[in-house]
Amino acid sequence: MADRPRVGEALDLAPHPEGGWYRQTWVSTETVALPDGRVRPTATLIYFLLPAGESSAWHRVASEEVWLAHTGVVALQLGGDAERPQPGPILRVATGEEAQALVPAGVWQRTLPGDADALVSCLVSPGFDFADFELADG
Repeated sequence: MADRPRVGEALDLAPHPEGGWYRQTWVSTETVALPDGRVRPTATLIYFLLPAGESSAWHRVASEEVWLAHTGVVALQLGGDAERPQPGPILRVATGEEAQALVPAGVWQRTLPGDADALVSCLVSPGFDFADFELADG
């Protein structure tokens, strides 16, 4: 594991299984029942730090995600909703540019390396649970 970046220290971020660093900062007190009967908070929020030159693995979650830029630029590549990721459009999430991006539920995604550290928040609805998180094979 790489050393935690200074911003990661300041925000008390932990390594994320997909790559980068994160910390959950909010969980809604309201809940929703999913079609399969499981209950989730209506939404959750995290900080996500992607250090310069690093990327995340292809992954997907069962909920919608809204990415919100704080500092730097995150290049977020979408990969469709097939069984395996199919590299597709790249969204730039950056302060002073497109400061928000939506990843639909069940869509593969990954971040691409950037030239500088980037800090975003990620709002997930219904709320995030690692039980709904899938990393691509290989």
